[in-house]
Amino acid sequence: MTAVVCLCALATFFWFLMFSPWTAPHLNFWLVMAMATAVLAGLGIRLQKDRLPEIYSFKFSHVAIGLVSAGILYAIFWVGNVISTQLFHFAKPEIAGIYSTRAQASPLTIGLLLLLWVGPAEEIFWRGFVQERLYGRYGRTGGYLVASIVYAAIHVFGFNFMLFMASLICGLFWGAMYLRYGSVWPGLISHSVWDVLIFVVIPVQ
Repeated sequence: MTAVVCLCALATFFWFLMFSPWTAPHLNFWLVMAMATAVLAGLGIRLQKDRLPEIYSFKFSHVAIGLVSAGILYAIFWVGNVISTQLFHFAKPEIAGIYSTRAQASPLTIGLLLLLWVGPAEEIFWRGFVQERLYGRYGRTGGYLVASIVYAAIHVFGFNFMLFMASLICGLFWGAMYLRYGSVWPGLISHSVWDVLIFVVIPVQ
């Protein structure tokens, strides 16, 4: 648990830098995100080196599962955007705030980072390391729930309710995939493809 706590604290520091109103305006979000996810994923892999064959076991069906689930999650967010912007006056500007980071890099750069780096690295760390380690402390269901809550909680520094809810939904969704399939690959593919869909290809705003 010491390693989990320490690396989650490090992740909290990185996410504070990226999202807090005191630091975010002075940094390039994509540069910090690329660095943060690389560090966290690298440490996660190193600390799980004895279990890598199991955690990263691959089946060709994982590709289809990842692609279909990315589409399902996008549909959930599309519907959520329509409903939330009708019900809550703060929803539209908060969602626009999430998308404001697109001004810091070209669509091609963002798309490639999300698909090939950020999405995979987040799954390697949050599911392949944090959730997997928490199984040993809280059991499979408990570890899944705690990991999902921590994943959402580190986004609070943006003081953006829509961002928090989006991260909670995503954490529960991809965490459930890891819980169900026992491999990082389905969620990794889903996360990477969904990121590109929601941020670059067909953003909801």
